[in-house]
Amino acid sequence: MYYGADYYPEHWPEARWTEDAVLMREAGINVVRMAEFAWTRMEPREGTFDFAWLDRAIDVLAGHGIDVVLGTPTATPPAWLMRSHPECFLVEEDRRPLTFGHRRNYCPTNSTYRDHTRRIVAAMAEHYAGHPAVIGWQIDNEFGDRCYCDSCVRAFHIWLEARYGSLERLNAAWGTDFWSHIYTAWNEIPLPWSGSHTHNPGLALDYRRFMSDAYVDYQRLQIEILRQYDPGKFITHNFMGFGYPKLNYYDLAQDLDMVAWDNYPRFQGLRHASMLALAHDTMRGLKSANFWVMEEQSGPAGQTQLGKTPRPGEIPFWTWQAIAHGADAIVYFRWRTCRFGAEEYWHGILDHDGVPRRRYREVAKVGAQLQRAGDVIVGSRVKARAALLLSYDSRFGFQNQPLNSVFSYERVFESYYRALWNRNIGLDVVSPDADLSDYAIVIAPSVYILPEDVARRLREYVSAGGALVTSCRSGVMDEHNVVVNQTLPGPLSELCGVVVDEYDSLDSVDAVVLRAEGPLGDAQFMSGVWVDVLEPQGAEVIARYGSDYYAGQPAVTAHRFGEGLAVYVGTVPDVAFIDVLCRWLCEEFDVRAPLDVPDGVEVVERNSDAGRLLFLLNGAGGERVVDVGVGGEDLVSGDMVAGHVAIPSLGVVVLRA
Repeated sequence: MYYGADYYPEHWPEARWTEDAVLMREAGINVVRMAEFAWTRMEPREGTFDFAWLDRAIDVLAGHGIDVVLGTPTATPPAWLMRSHPECFLVEEDRRPLTFGHRRNYCPTNSTYRDHTRRIVAAMAEHYAGHPAVIGWQIDNEFGDRCYCDSCVRAFHIWLEARYGSLERLNAAWGTDFWSHIYTAWNEIPLPWSGSHTHNPGLALDYRRFMSDAYVDYQRLQIEILRQYDPGKFITHNFMGFGYPKLNYYDLAQDLDMVAWDNYPRFQGLRHASMLALAHDTMRGLKSANFWVMEEQSGPAGQTQLGKTPRPGEIPFWTWQAIAHGADAIVYFRWRTCRFGAEEYWHGILDHDGVPRRRYREVAKVGAQLQRAGDVIVGSRVKARAALLLSYDSRFGFQNQPLNSVFSYERVFESYYRALWNRNIGLDVVSPDADLSDYAIVIAPSVYILPEDVARRLREYVSAGGALVTSCRSGVMDEHNVVVNQTLPGPLSELCGVVVDEYDSLDSVDAVVLRAEGPLGDAQFMSGVWVDVLEPQGAEVIARYGSDYYAGQPAVTAHRFGEGLAVYVGTVPDVAFIDVLCRWLCEEFDVRAPLDVPDGVEVVERNSDAGRLLFLLNGAGGERVVDVGVGGEDLVSGDMVAGHVAIPSLGVVVLRA
């Protein structure tokens, strides 16, 4: 199993490199990522290349059995390039260009920047083609802010013409008759911005799609060069988990050999262990395949302000949780904390002085465990019986029209994920185009933009015996962000056996009583944010509103459709209601956890031809005792375990059944 760190030899005296390599090897590290921020070091002047320093660093590492993933350095262009070509700077929404001094400050559509990209990537690929220590490539670093420059205006017009074919079709799709916004030439179409003016929703959605496609295309430019010069090595990019909302990650992942991502639990707020699990499952779902963590937090993180230091045991716990959810490699950011630059306080495994301390010892302990267990784990797969459908189009649509000051697509999505995670139900996060036939339960929250072909596949899934949960603000818009010409939930009405009679957008302080009935029992909950007043058309009412003018009206329904069941949740319920709903569905469709465990213990199952692995992760505040039955080998400790096993707080057992 690959286990490593992000290493920046250009930040340290060459005399230190061997000492670093020795410490790495003693910690079980066998791979590093390098060079993704070193463009000027490799091309100090236009067309003049210097790879000698990097060659020497790779030789030192390889001499200690450490392989290398090279990053293309396009996230940090040289000063000489940006001084000579200021048109390459990304322009922010307020129409002001970025200046030199940060990273990822370029426009992905600018032809000059793309020419320089081709040159540095080709030079790197040609120089390191076939190098035995270079096992793969990372494209750039954490794509992608949106750009509003003149180059993007022109590229957007070209993108629109390719998408629609004619202005007549575009005008019809967007409904530009409103406010007399009919376009008679492509160059009349502006880029939208979210200032005091409201743009056509079709324009706003397509601009977001275009910018996502622009990064996909910029990445493809680099991939094609790497595959031309250095075929056979994997190519990846470091994504940013579930939380990043500006790119369609399914599209960005398509051309890559595998997905990698950057996991910073404490920097991101350490909201709940379920949110870390959601990020891992989202990344695994991008290609329905295992992934790498290319940056795993290993110290306190910050730039102008410093976050909390990982508590004892957290680094190993985060590492094992990532592996449980499908990581086949862990690479910590970073090896040693830099003494200069914008990230002086973004700590790594070693502090500024390079002295190994507690965090290094924790990394080394996990390294020893993975040397024993890694080969058994790598290649095994998470097999889930439930899925959540993640729609980036809907996400983009809500960015333009959130409809409510407290509505959040992400929080709604997270609440359903957490309800199933609490029950230790294995989950996949899938695209609207995914094959759903293997799942007993699919949850598709607030599918705001719902093309007819996706609605058709949801109907087919339920008809064949699946259970679908969808929620308010689903089926509202067609693929052009135009409200459907049907009573809501539009193309899902027949499937759900219900229509929306009217709706109410609530203030942040408003709360509505929600009373369960029927299969959910007789209990009272709360909801808010949004209210769909429902009119069943064949569906069974399983919850009603208990307050305001819609008291007594249906709020949640269940409809038998074909061999399956479709549930429509017409509001944003509290977590207690979602827990009850998910418990009922799991019982109804026989979806169970791999093992019964106490609260606070996460169970994840990975399977391969070699057998079944159960990851037991105690994220609770104290010791938990788990009955593992006949048990088996614990790959973490190397011991045989059976019966009742005590797992300390932040402890992990990986049971090889």
